[in-house]
Order: sequence, then structure tokens, then C-alpha cells
Amino acid sequence: MPLRGLIILQIHKTPFMQSVVLCSRFAVNAHVSRSFYSELIKQSQNRSSGTRNSETEDLSRMPSKPGPVQIVSVSKDDHSFELDVEALSRILLAPEVRDKHVVVLSVAGAFRKGKSFLLDFMIRYLYRRGDENWLGKDDEPLTGFSWRGGSEPETTGIQLWSEVFPVRKSDGTEVAVVLMDTQGAFDDQSTVKDCATIFALSTMTSSIQLYNLSQNIQEDDLQQLQLFTEYGRLAMDEILQKPFQSLMFLIRDWSFPYEYVYGFKGGEEFLDKRLQVNEAQHEELQTVREHIHSCFTDISCFLLPHPGLKVATSPTFEGELRDVAPEFKKQLKALIPQLLCPDQLAEKEINGNKVTCMGLLEFFKAYIKIYQGEDLPQPKTMLMATAEANNLAAVATAKEQYYKNMEKVCGGELPYVAPKSLEEKHQFFSKEALHTFSSTKKMGGQEFCDRYQAQLEAELEEMWQSYLKHNESKNLFIAFRTPAVLFVLICLFYILSGVFLFVGLATFALVCDCAVGVLMMAMLTWAFIRYSGRYPNVGGAIDQAAGVVLEQATVAMNKSKGTGIVDQKKSS
Repeated sequence: MPLRGLIILQIHKTPFMQSVVLCSRFAVNAHVSRSFYSELIKQSQNRSSGTRNSETEDLSRMPSKPGPVQIVSVSKDDHSFELDVEALSRILLAPEVRDKHVVVLSVAGAFRKGKSFLLDFMIRYLYRRGDENWLGKDDEPLTGFSWRGGSEPETTGIQLWSEVFPVRKSDGTEVAVVLMDTQGAFDDQSTVKDCATIFALSTMTSSIQLYNLSQNIQEDDLQQLQLFTEYGRLAMDEILQKPFQSLMFLIRDWSFPYEYVYGFKGGEEFLDKRLQVNEAQHEELQTVREHIHSCFTDISCFLLPHPGLKVATSPTFEGELRDVAPEFKKQLKALIPQLLCPDQLAEKEINGNKVTCMGLLEFFKAYIKIYQGEDLPQPKTMLMATAEANNLAAVATAKEQYYKNMEKVCGGELPYVAPKSLEEKHQFFSKEALHTFSSTKKMGGQEFCDRYQAQLEAELEEMWQSYLKHNESKNLFIAFRTPAVLFVLICLFYILSGVFLFVGLATFALVCDCAVGVLMMAMLTWAFIRYSGRYPNVGGAIDQAAGVVLEQATVAMNKSKGTGIVDQKKSS
């Protein structure tokens, strides 16, 4: 069966509460556009010959013996990601493969589920192509990517095999096969973001990858796959086609061959049933399956038996075939040659453009920058996402209660309310809203809930300021404060002008007349701005000036009134 641009995913069996969700897609600006991909490919193809010579000199430092090379490291302190560009360049820019179209086989999945163990059989096959006995002798240890038995994780970050395998197809074209091993997901050192990022990077850069699902496909496995692929798709949002090429579920330790036989045939029948979408399903189940289908151009499945009790339990096992179950060896001989069949190796494509080894280096650089930035949302655990939604719902309920109560007091067309009385109502309704929030049962613990209570208090204060301004707008005096102040000033200067003219101070009378003219122009301008809505800055300046005059007059009156009271007390 054709396995075009295959991505094989290793999924493990986890409790439901360990499954993860992406809280929403948000408005993400970290897009890698179609033109961006074209530009990357163009840049990688337009390198000068001088650059090639200098790179060739760097490649002379390649180790003579093939082995795993760390290209992406994860910091244990701040959980940041770092790409070793020099190490990656030594692999992908080797003169014999740099311009060839690349096929990337990557293994990702749960830790301690045999990813590196399976990859090493692929390495053995690629070194022994054409040999019917490629599995090796019964007493031959398995070497390649580092692996061991036990419960502790072995691989960290992302590793590539240092040697790229040129494979010639029947039509004469030659492709470069790159093998990638990835850090196991859901160990005790990795955050949800670590797991999502490792999976996303491997999926975005690979065309063949193993994701090992232990014993069965459970619903939480599909939910994890949905999260990881969505996290990758966020960084490729402007891809016009399906973002990833092919997906293969490799189900390890399959225990029900009497229902679905081992291999591709049984896997296809089993997968059709698991990923089937019908109207009887809950909307959530339909969404997960539709999402997976929308991300990959082709999806397949292979059922693999258990490798044997000694493989799983012996601390001295080193990969000798004599300790491996015969059925497991039989199915390996069916899986790996089919997987790496030259005519079924699909080159890595992005937006319909085939990628060379040199181009893949540029894509690694671009993708790692996206995941090193802060533009992408943080994936959360099921508990954190539920606690956040729970607290946000409590905040919304409390705000709605405050809104309804305040609307009954001063909302809409209701008349003006005295500021002191309105503030008392605000204080009472705020306490009621906070009590409603506090009395709602919430998840996440007290410290987590306190952050949302602080958010609620800030939002209630914003709502209070809005109601205060709305109430003030209903005060007729405030609405006509500016024209009233201007009118009083016009009358005052008019009277002063008459007085100065009467006593013979014509110059002062002229100044007062000019002031009257300016104030009348200001009043007409203010009326025009209020009517037309134009020049709001000028209207604001007139309002502000009128407010200053009124404030100074009020202060002066209060001061004189206070002085009069003091004098009265002294005289008495």
C-alpha cells in the first residue's frame, strides 16, 4: 500500500486527566506564509560557489563513524529550545546530498515505548538494502540511536542520524533519507509545551515518522494528537493545502489479532472503525476526528505484536534477535521494507514545493524561531484549562450580576442620581458580586483563584467609572456648564464695559468689548462642535477652560465665605 510522505506517530496510553487541550486558537501573528516558504527555498538554492567551498571545509569535521547527533536541545531550567545549526549543517549540507530532495523519517511519542529501538532496525535495513537477511544474526546486538531497557527516559530533544542515506527510485531519481529520533512525551521532566513543541517540530519537518501507540487507540490519544498537530499548524497558518503529508498509527503490543490481524491490512480495518465520523457521535468526538483528517493528506495504521517478555523485562537484553518473539520479527520484515520501499518514499513537501536537504536546514531555522518566540499560545493541561474556564465563568457571572443591579439604578433612560448615593450603591453591588465569585465552587486552588478575583475587581472598577460618566452626562447643569459659564462671563464683561465707559476709562471698556466678542465666538464655536461632532479637540479645550474658570470661581467664593465666618466669630 502506498505510504506517501508518511508521518508515523508514537502514542502512549495515558490517564484521561493527562490529556491536553489547546484553549483556543486566539489571534496568532506567527504565520509562515506561502511567499515565505518560496523565499526560503529560493535562498537555499541561490548559495554562491564560494559559500559551498567554505561549507565543504566545515564538513571535513564530520565524525568518521556514523551515530546520533543532537540538533534540538531542551533546557531543563527555562524549558527553552535551541537549534544546533552547525551540527545540522554538517548533516544536511554534505556535498553528496545537499541538493537532493529529502525524505525525513522521524519517531515521536511517549517515553520508554521503544522509539529508538525500532529506528535502529530501520538503520540496519538501510545499511543492508538488498540483503534478504537484513535483520542480522541471532546473537548480533542492536546498535544505532541510544536505547536501553528500564523506566527512565533516554532521548532528549531531537536527534538525527549523522549519515544521510541516498536511495535511488525506479525512475532513476535519487532522494536523501534522513532518520530523526525525538524525545519521549509525558515524562516527569517535560511540560505540556515541551511535548507539543517537540511533536510539532518533528511533524512539520518530517515525511516519515513513527508514533507508537501502546495496545490500542484511545480517545485521549486522539485528543493529544489534535493538540500537537494544532500547535504545529498555528505556526503554518497560511499554508493553503493540508499542512502535513501522511500519518501512520503504529500500534505496538497489539493483543487482539483474532479481531484485526497484524500488519497493514488489520491496521487499516481497525483505523477505519476508530476514525469513523457519524451523526450518532457527540460533537466533541466528531471534531477531533475531522481535525485529524484535515491535517494529513493520508492516514494509515500498522498493528505490531509484542516483542517478547525477555525484551521487556531483561536488564541484559541488547537487541539480540534470539530474544525477540518470532511474530514480532515477521512483522518487522513486513513493516520496514514497505516503509522504506524506494518508490513509496515521498519527498518532503511544503505548499507543493519539494524540499532539498539544503532547504530543510532553512525551514528548521525558521520553525525554531517561531517556537522560541512568545507569539504562540501556551498549551495547557486538562486541569489548568478546566480551572481557567471555571474561574472565567465565575468572573462573568459576578460581572453580569453587578451590571444588572447598576442598570436598575442608573442605566439607560433613568434619571440622574446624586453621586454620593450612586457610590453607595456601587459599593454595595461590588461586595455582592465579589461574594458571588467567592461562593462559587472553583478549581485551581486559592492562589489561582485570587488572580481571577483581582481581575474581577479591576473590571468592576472599570464598569463603575463608565456608569459614573454615564450618570454625569444626565446632569443638566454639567451638560450646559460650558455655555452657562460663557454666558455669565459675557454678561460680566458687558457690564464692566459699560461701567468703564461711564467713568471715562474707554481703553478698559474696549478690552472688555473684545473679551465679549471672543467669548461669543467661543460659544458659537462650542455650539457648532456639539451639533456637528467635528473638531472634538477644540470643543474639549473650550470645556476645559470653562471648567477651570468655574473651579477658580468656586474656590474664591468658598474662601471668601470662610473668611466671613471667621470674622463674624471674632466680632462675637
